[in-house]
Amino acid sequence: MELPVWFEVATFVGLTVLLLADLAIVARRPHEPSVKEASIWVSFYVTLALLFGLLLLSFTNGTYATEFYAGWLTEYSLSVDNLFVFVIIMARFRVPRHLQQEALMVGIIIALVLRGIFILLGAAVIERFIWVFYIFGAFLVYTAINLVRHRGDDEDYEENAFIRRMRRVLPMTDDFQGAKVRVTQNGKKLWTPMVIVFLALGTTDLLFALDSIPAIFGLTREPFIVFTANVFALMGLRQLYFLLGGLLKRLVYLSLGLAVILAFIGVKLILEALHENNLPFINGGEHVDAVPTIPIWLSLSIILGVLLVATVASLLKTRGQLPEEESSLGAPDVAPETAESVATGGPAAAAKAEARLATEADEEETRRS
Repeated sequence: MELPVWFEVATFVGLTVLLLADLAIVARRPHEPSVKEASIWVSFYVTLALLFGLLLLSFTNGTYATEFYAGWLTEYSLSVDNLFVFVIIMARFRVPRHLQQEALMVGIIIALVLRGIFILLGAAVIERFIWVFYIFGAFLVYTAINLVRHRGDDEDYEENAFIRRMRRVLPMTDDFQGAKVRVTQNGKKLWTPMVIVFLALGTTDLLFALDSIPAIFGLTREPFIVFTANVFALMGLRQLYFLLGGLLKRLVYLSLGLAVILAFIGVKLILEALHENNLPFINGGEHVDAVPTIPIWLSLSIILGVLLVATVASLLKTRGQLPEEESSLGAPDVAPETAESVATGGPAAAAKAEARLATEADEEETRRS
């Protein structure tokens, strides 16, 4: 059953209005949200996503709703993983706490635009070349293996070349000028560090999309579901950043859980590619019907189960450890050059950051015992 066109149009209009209103609120009163304020907003966006899934259920036979929930949970968990890198970006550029909301909001909007383009391109490629699922699946399995391998790796990663270039060519002030990105000083137009923060957040998230977008296409091929799941996952990310704060340090097994999820979806993609195979060197170009199919309800159950186990195991591992009150919301102490490379290094850098946090958690538990 197809979704009505008016429903899709109304959804896009409603989400656009909501994002613009959110941006206007942040721009009008830059501040650091309290735990209560962040909790209310996170609850609001989570409730909104749950209600949207129910709306999909009312307009379809339920498949789209299940696909949306599975995709939203996957994207949301991967977005939480992004927060480790966002913390380091804020620390690296020494963004004042009262300006971090706006920096995150603009960075997320940039990420949404870039992800939208990526989703359209991905949908067009999949429509014409189903064998691309082999590539997506192999890439997700490879990413999952790297997430596990790099947990204890202290090797530095190269920073985003685009950010390096921008920092060289843009005439820039030494300090932040509120949330402004361009000011006039001594009759000369200058950019402020905020523009680099915006670009760093947006382009770093795009690097994460290289694994998150193929992952959600492994759960649904409907571009509307893919995009809305991404929007709902990213909309509450700013408030979640302030809500979790130092608690991020306690999610020591999150990367392992995400590795399991990505590997599972990667295998699912490869199985689907085999079912619809048309490559002449595999089974003579015929479909491989003998391989099992993984229904969407099972995918949703596995994703929920893995996230639950990873979260509970992390909290048990770090029980008794209090979140740190730091200016960078729990960011680890790193040398500027190391922080910069991690902040713009993509999923592998996130694994490295989490490895450092996990090591610190182990050391803390050893000291307590």
